[in-house]
Amino acid sequence: QVQLEESGGGSVQSGGSLRLSCTYSVSSEVPYDSYSMGWFRWPPGKEHKEGVAASYEDVDIRYQDSVKGRFTISQEKAKNTLFLQMNDLKPEDTATYYCALDRVQRRWILRHDVYTHWGQGTQVSVSS
Repeated sequence: QVQLEESGGGSVQSGGSLRLSCTYSVSSEVPYDSYSMGWFRWPPGKEHKEGVAASYEDVDIRYQDSVKGRFTISQEKAKNTLFLQMNDLKPEDTATYYCALDRVQRRWILRHDVYTHWGQGTQVSVSS
């Protein structure tokens, strides 16, 4: 079984910062010895989630162009926790943010439709 839970969302003004956390657990019955993790968001009015930042088996990291230089993905493996540090937030960052975990191809790590394990989401609202 795989479980994930996000926290750290909130309401901030443009230029503010938030740090999202995702705690996860992977049971010994899951046949993964390595996997990728990522952050995705679902903005109001959009048809589906979009990739924000993802780590491919801890050897490659990719970011959506709009967040490069502002967001940083990181992990504390010993605590089974994934982070997303978000700086210089903008109104267009407003969305429900989700973390995800799976074993996926490197070129697809920012595609929402390749992940099968998801958290419940945490809301981020940025006012102008």
